[in-house]
Formats: sequence, C-alpha cells, structure tokens
Amino acid sequence: MSGAMTAAPGKSCGSCTLCCKVLRIAELEKEHGVWCKHAQPGKGCAIYDTRPRECRTFHCGYLASSELSDEWHPARSKIVLIAEAAGGVTAVVDAGRPDAWRQAPFYQQLKAWAREGVAVQRPVMVRIGARTIAVLPDREVDLGLMDPGEQVVIEAEPGPFGTVYNARKAGPQAIIAPAATPQR
Repeated sequence: MSGAMTAAPGKSCGSCTLCCKVLRIAELEKEHGVWCKHAQPGKGCAIYDTRPRECRTFHCGYLASSELSDEWHPARSKIVLIAEAAGGVTAVVDAGRPDAWRQAPFYQQLKAWAREGVAVQRPVMVRIGARTIAVLPDREVDLGLMDPGEQVVIEAEPGPFGTVYNARKAGPQAIIAPAATPQR
C-alpha cells in the first residue's frame, strides 16, 4: 500500500503488506484490522497501479525514517507507524498481536516520543482496530473504541509530584492543553 514516497536508504516494503490489514481505507469501505480484498499478503497489492488515493498518499513511518532499526519493520514488529499531519505519531498495531507495542524497544520509544511530544503538542497514540490508547509521559489512557473523525484531547495539570496528564475523546483535532501553572 505504500505510496510514491522515497524510502530511507536500505529500506523497502519487501513482502510486508501489514498496512493493507491494519489501516482503514474509506475509499474501499475497508475497516481497521481486516485485510483489504485487494491485498495479496506477502506479495503486494493486486490493484497497485489503480489503488485508491488513500493508499497512494500513505507514508509508512518505518520506511520514511532512517533512524528506526529493522526491528520496527511492520512485518516484524506488527506495528505500522504514521506521522500525523497535525503532529504526533500513531502506532497502528496488528490486532493479532495487540501487545506488540508494549514490547522492547517499541514501548520505550513510544514513551520517549510522548515525553518529547507533549511539550510541542504532538501526541502519541496506539490504535488497535478502532480502539485508541493515548500514550502519555506518566501513563497510558485507554480511550476505547473511537469513531472515524473523533479525536483526542490531552490535558496537563500540576500534581503533587510534577505534571499529571490525562486524555479524553473530543472533536475535530487532537490537541495538548498546556500544563496549568502550579499554585503555591
């Protein structure tokens, strides 16, 4: 399903077709977590030359990054990374391995991105099917099933031992609310 992006040196889809399973493709009325009817697992797309725009413009985070090790290859990790247009990262996990994101080195990297992202309003999400989990610097919040178009608001407030973060479902764009000024 990869589009006309340039892969980082030494990286390619190879026989990986995980994006054809885990991603929702509205143009094909294909939901998260089910194989696309045009996918040929281990081979590629049967309609590659005429694939939908969503597929043509998709950019696999692993392929695009020269910094991610081969452990992150989606066929191996069972995780497809997406750099969101509004900022942040979504790790779309194969429902057949829903705990894959909690394994090393993935969990540690997602937490590091969450710590870095919260300061610049770039949230880190894990999606397993239609279920969304917000990865926060201090914990994770399982937001449950989310409909297409629903977004996540991440809020920060002072706590007795530093900033405490929370996440909730909301309207059209995921945002991070700035931490409240601690009261003395």
